[in-house]
Amino acid sequence: MQVTRRGLLAGAASGGGLVVAWWLMPRSFRTPLVAARGEHVFGAWLKIAADGVVTVAVPQLEMGQGITTLLPQIVAYELGADWRQVAVEPAPISGAYANIPLARKWMALWDPAFAGLSAASDDLIATRFAQSRRFNATAEGTALAAYEQPCREAAAAARAMLAEAAADRWGVAWEECEVANGFVTNGANRATFGELAEAAADMTPPDPPPLRTEPPREAPLRAEIDAAPAYPRIDLPSKVDGSYRFAGDVRLPEMVFAAIRHGPAEGSELAGFDRKGLNGLRGLAGIVQSKRWIAVAADTWWNADRALEAMRPRWTTAAPVSSADIAAKLDTLLTAGKAHTIAETGYGRAGLERVDIGRRYEVEPAYAAPLETATAAARFADGRLDLWIASQAPEQARIAAARAIGIATEDVALYPMPAGGSFDARLEHDHAIEIAQIARELGRPVQLTWPRRDELIRARPRAPAWLLLGAQLAKAGANGDGGTIDAMRLRIATPPAAREFGKRLFANLTPAAAMRETAGMADPLACEGAVPPYQIPALLVEHIPAEIGLPVGRVRGNAHGPTIFAIESFIDEIAAKLKREPLSYRMAMLGSDVRLAACLQRAAQLAEWDGGVNSSGQGIACARIGEGPEAARIACVATARQGEGGVRVIRLSAAADIGRIVNHDIARQQIEGGLVFGMGIALGNPLRLRGGLPEADSDAALGLPTLADCPEMRIEFIASEAAPADPGELGAVVAPPAIANALYSATGLRLRRLPLLSDGI
Repeated sequence: MQVTRRGLLAGAASGGGLVVAWWLMPRSFRTPLVAARGEHVFGAWLKIAADGVVTVAVPQLEMGQGITTLLPQIVAYELGADWRQVAVEPAPISGAYANIPLARKWMALWDPAFAGLSAASDDLIATRFAQSRRFNATAEGTALAAYEQPCREAAAAARAMLAEAAADRWGVAWEECEVANGFVTNGANRATFGELAEAAADMTPPDPPPLRTEPPREAPLRAEIDAAPAYPRIDLPSKVDGSYRFAGDVRLPEMVFAAIRHGPAEGSELAGFDRKGLNGLRGLAGIVQSKRWIAVAADTWWNADRALEAMRPRWTTAAPVSSADIAAKLDTLLTAGKAHTIAETGYGRAGLERVDIGRRYEVEPAYAAPLETATAAARFADGRLDLWIASQAPEQARIAAARAIGIATEDVALYPMPAGGSFDARLEHDHAIEIAQIARELGRPVQLTWPRRDELIRARPRAPAWLLLGAQLAKAGANGDGGTIDAMRLRIATPPAAREFGKRLFANLTPAAAMRETAGMADPLACEGAVPPYQIPALLVEHIPAEIGLPVGRVRGNAHGPTIFAIESFIDEIAAKLKREPLSYRMAMLGSDVRLAACLQRAAQLAEWDGGVNSSGQGIACARIGEGPEAARIACVATARQGEGGVRVIRLSAAADIGRIVNHDIARQQIEGGLVFGMGIALGNPLRLRGGLPEADSDAALGLPTLADCPEMRIEFIASEAAPADPGELGAVVAPPAIANALYSATGLRLRRLPLLSDGI
């Protein structure tokens, strides 16, 4: 949609158009930062104090991924600051920190009517939405795409302003001043940032800001090199000594602590509870009940939880969901359900004349299972709510809390807190709604912490997916190219998980209402990763929307997890049938993707790849996440061995291309963490539902990897000049198929269901 002067005038004449046009116009924002004593504000991103400390505002949730180091590093580099004097604070919610790339990707979730009109209109509408709705959500690895350039520009402008202040003091041209290591110098003249900050803050920022010629980058290191990072994590010392403050560490005057119980399944309603169970219990501060939950507040959380146990709340549950029911529905839909075309490339449907090999893969629901359960603190007084919470979408949490107690969004002050892990669980905001209601009813400050059991009950797991893959293989020709894939078809039976999540996040619908409104809808985001990285002359991807009665959501890897598991397992099965070596078979089909080919070759070298022959215990897989040059790529070789305790993964060797590397240490941590997460998906216990309840009532029951289970990991990055890509999801999606292929090599058994040991081995 192109906005023109003529269009604006015509729209205004027809009534209402002027309002629409205003909504599309660019907007500027006042600086959201507030200076403390001795501090001076430089735009929306940084402050400089009289003692030289540079404080960087971070608008993303720190949940272990290192964003509170990554963005300050970019500012420090561009500003010329001494890393030892860099501090960080969470940015206030503001349109100045709009995550436009994420708004653009999720446009079909918040504005399906206008999504896809044209690239230009999508960009314009997404920009306006993100700015006006203060959308600074943390998801999809968009931090660098959204914030690297604004951080660089803000820091470059501040650097020039510091140089101008020094130049005025010394009577020289500001361009002749050098800014580095926290000092501004010119010949023998030398001044610290702190000495210049007050005068510099009054200077006019240059337009455009004088960016350094090279963006921040770090060279990839060999897998065996463990060098000290140039920019150590800012949050590491306080996390080690325990002084890092999470939402559970908030303490307010006269605060009480609340525990909660939720109904066992979606649609459960509170039927009653035993008040007599409270007799003799001390320290109680109140009971708050809702249709779907009941909470007790006390002087300690332990006393509150004991009170709930004694009250024995009872629930009514209609039509509880079971794992057997879900599997039966997906099984039926996979072959007989109405399919929607999600992707069709090359010859598409017409290119598939026959099916030479077909396989079915099943991926069960998977929990995020973050270490920190849902936690928040709140104070409601004089019609205003103060809320301390870790949220990946803070403005959406703020809106939900306001609506829950009938106040204006502007009367909610949200103080962003870090999360002890998330894996996308903190995109949901149920606990923001609950604590707002509890704080209003109690009339005093309160902290709410979900028990582990309730974190599992109320979690929206990654959607289950049943996938049917079929391939038509080329017949052998004179050039010996027999067995390459001429055509491929993927049918995916899975709920429209992204659309369902979008209704909860943006429309504030209940899980049941979100499922109703999205029933039967095609969802491309629920099938991400289904287009393989290989050059296949004809490809057809179909989505069969499934209604399973279980609310589903986002978990690390999201749809890429099931689709890449199925595709990479399928490629391995084809290679085995043709008696082709799995690495060379993949390489032959990569076409022009030399970056992914380099990842495959390097991963094979790191693992001392022996061809994946029978009983070698080695399996290979690769993945590409994203589109075009910005896509991230990874290849992984898993090595498994049989022992007394069964088959065990002893090594994971991975090579990744994430474009320009900003912080090598954090990128490696992200790959390592993703690989371990992927191990949990591959080798953990299945999520079984019975009577609407998960049989697992603790993280231990999920069979997640312990430190003793973690294999040797060898990780390298491929040097690249491409734009930075996020490494956070790569390990999580490539590890399961690599492990599945390794188990086949080690045991001769082909496992086509995730978790791989769902049915034993």
